[in-house]
Amino acid sequence: MGTRAVNAAETVEAGVRLTDISLAYGDGAGGRPVLQGVNFTLRPDDFVCVLGPSGCGKSSLLHIIAGYLRPTEGTVRINGVLHTRPDPQVGVVFQHHNLFPWLSISENVAFGLRMAGIPRKERMRRTADYLSLVGLESAASLLPHQLSGGMKQRAALARTLAAEPSIVLMDEPFSALDALTRESMQQHLIGIWQRTRTCIFFITHDVDEALLLGRRIMVMQPGPGRFVEDFENPLCQAEIGLPLHELRAAKEYIPLRQRLMMSIAGDRTES
Repeated sequence: MGTRAVNAAETVEAGVRLTDISLAYGDGAGGRPVLQGVNFTLRPDDFVCVLGPSGCGKSSLLHIIAGYLRPTEGTVRINGVLHTRPDPQVGVVFQHHNLFPWLSISENVAFGLRMAGIPRKERMRRTADYLSLVGLESAASLLPHQLSGGMKQRAALARTLAAEPSIVLMDEPFSALDALTRESMQQHLIGIWQRTRTCIFFITHDVDEALLLGRRIMVMQPGPGRFVEDFENPLCQAEIGLPLHELRAAKEYIPLRQRLMMSIAGDRTES
């Protein structure tokens, strides 16, 4: 397949490290285990796509990395520092944009910076820079209801990136979009990652989306949640630069897609 295994015990000076993460809902013998013994590292410039069946703990894991949820056991470290609560180092983009409807797009992007006490001149510079990065300069004065679904998600991404986090967590951010808008957003995100090289942890149910976007692909299984696959993606479009139609025609595409489908379904037989 040309894939290279990633050692979960690799050490890095910078980036994100999860060590022995376990999570259970409820106390004692009646507690329901959700995650157990999860260990991995994210490099500072990783673009990781996480696949897995519903209920395997993907979103719970994202909430732990975000600092919204405390694990029952284990630690999260970002750039070597223990991480236990929401922090500007971790940006989050959800399925729904959550823009403030009464604020303009530029005001939405600047909102978190204002709350963090960033001086006005710097807020204006970052807002302009990140609106340009996502291609929304001309929409800066518009209200959210005046934007399409894809434009709203680009605005939400600009708002997250403007805080200049070490890692951006994305929980199925394009799943509510139509097929054409979704493909456009995928291309936007590839371009943004190529320019910023910000670490991205991207949850998706879509195997084709993972093969297109992910520099690295990880697969989870439930009972309780743990990783069963973790490898570099030889078809990452941001790295090899093939147009989408050529990527899907590559000889590795169908075997790798089948491998991931079987892994998600619980069959770990290598294709």
